[in-house]
Amino acid sequence: MIVRRNLLRIGAAAAVLPAPAIAQAWPAKPIKIICTYPPGGLTDIYSRAYGEFVSAKLGQPVVVENKTGAAGAIGAEMVKQAAPDGYTLMFTNSTTMVQNKVLFKKLPYDPDKDFSLVAWFNTGHLPTAVNNDVPVKNIAEFQAWAKDRKVSAATYGIGSFAHVVCATLNKNHGFNMEAVHYRGEGAMWQDVASGNVQTATGSYASQLPFLQQGSVKVIAVPTLERMKKLPDVPTFYEQGLTDKAFQVRGWVGCAAPAGTPEAIVQKLSDLMVEGGKTERVLKINDQFGIDEGARDRVYFKKVLDEEGPVVLEVIKSLNIEPQ
Repeated sequence: MIVRRNLLRIGAAAAVLPAPAIAQAWPAKPIKIICTYPPGGLTDIYSRAYGEFVSAKLGQPVVVENKTGAAGAIGAEMVKQAAPDGYTLMFTNSTTMVQNKVLFKKLPYDPDKDFSLVAWFNTGHLPTAVNNDVPVKNIAEFQAWAKDRKVSAATYGIGSFAHVVCATLNKNHGFNMEAVHYRGEGAMWQDVASGNVQTATGSYASQLPFLQQGSVKVIAVPTLERMKKLPDVPTFYEQGLTDKAFQVRGWVGCAAPAGTPEAIVQKLSDLMVEGGKTERVLKINDQFGIDEGARDRVYFKKVLDEEGPVVLEVIKSLNIEPQ
């Protein structure tokens, strides 16, 4: 009985331990990053690059586990269920945190309530490319070529930016493409390069090996400014496609389970921003054609509050049937 009372007193004392004391004790064991997309894409690359930086700074291993499927929902549910103690993080993208709200009839997590935001990472332009044997150089030529053909467009997940591009072209610009969904970009671009599918939209770096070998070619880039890496490729807007869908930004986000101590979340946010200035991350960003490093958790919330509703409006306007 005396032992039990002592344990209860110890537990009660731990429960009221101030946040700074918690932060000082953390981390005392390895940290796990759950990446909601498979190896090869930018979400995975960022999770490993920033994870290694955090590991070096904190003196504890950071282990990345890829938990893919359901447009990030499988990994997000795992993070939601994890203890909010600073030892589990999630690297995911806008699909998981925004688009899934209207893409699924029922989600196993609440994007707005189940996570503490840590950091935001711009993913830069996401060019649209076609198999090199498709005899087109721009969207207008592609539309004319596709008119009487069965054309498939690969995406890296239901509701992803790649899916939005396909659906918008179908709805507003005379296409009739079938969306083929993958769990990530690696296999997606292999199938575009081989001709199994005719087109896809995704990160520049994931396309780069196939661009270099001449098996794919870019015909348009989103947002209002051309890519520095592809200065001769016009934007969708320049080609007369002024839809908001072609102007939204893609991003990767890092989050922790809701309830993670504020001091730990802030420490992680600061470390991510610091990591975005390292030589390794700068090289990754140059490879992907990205002009900035990590932004803090305050900026992450601003993106969700200001750009999230715009993205949802675009998705709703496309009448994509919820799963």
